[in-house]
Amino acid sequence: MKKLLLASTITVLTMTSVVTTPQAQAANIAQSLCEYVAADDKKRMRSFLKTNKLKIRSIFKGIKCNGKNLLEFAVSKGSVQTGTLMISKLPRKVVSANLALIQNGSQLLLDAANKRVSR
Repeated sequence: MKKLLLASTITVLTMTSVVTTPQAQAANIAQSLCEYVAADDKKRMRSFLKTNKLKIRSIFKGIKCNGKNLLEFAVSKGSVQTGTLMISKLPRKVVSANLALIQNGSQLLLDAANKRVSR
């Protein structure tokens, strides 16, 4: 009886730790990406994405920084390098959908977005 109780307790503890870990990791990934965009640190952002085997186009929809998507957040912070990186990696449809938001930002970001959409 004690062995059964011990085994079931270990199983429950193991399963709960596995279930809660990805959610915490996702929050850390989003926070890190928002920090890199705010600091306009393209090199660290690329390194972070590569280390975690992530692509901007696959995580773009799910990450919000201060209630804004990554591209809109880059425009609001004046992050030209990380913004142009995202524009070059995102699908044309996504860039064209966010074109109105980009127009309020840097001319360099607007030029990169127009170039991406017009290809």
